[in-house]
Amino acid sequence: MKFSRQREAILSFLQSRRDHPTAELVYSNVKDTFPNISLGTVYRNLNQLAEAGIIAKHSFGEHRIEHFDYNTVPHQHFVCTRCNAVLDLAMKDVDFSFIDKAASKDFDGLIQGHKLYFCGICKDCLNRDLK
Repeated sequence: MKFSRQREAILSFLQSRRDHPTAELVYSNVKDTFPNISLGTVYRNLNQLAEAGIIAKHSFGEHRIEHFDYNTVPHQHFVCTRCNAVLDLAMKDVDFSFIDKAASKDFDGLIQGHKLYFCGICKDCLNRDLK
């Protein structure tokens, strides 16, 4: 994959984040450096980076909004049901392989994995409720 300055800026922005931004948020930040960049260019670059395995693309929540993650190592996520924020969960000592085994017990096919995320209300939304 050929790296352009725009693609480098997109990747650098993702690397600086831990909140799994949407393409629109990436676009609004990269546009400061590259005023002529289009939202379509950002989407295309994000999808190419995801297809190459350089970043991860996730669709979470009720609206299936796409979020992009610099961290491609398998890990768990939390999705806020109010603001749709996506955050990493630190669950290093939990082995989720039991879910695949339990699903396989009475299933005639081959379970190859699962997608799991946790949902609730994030700290920011809870703090807004207290004000």
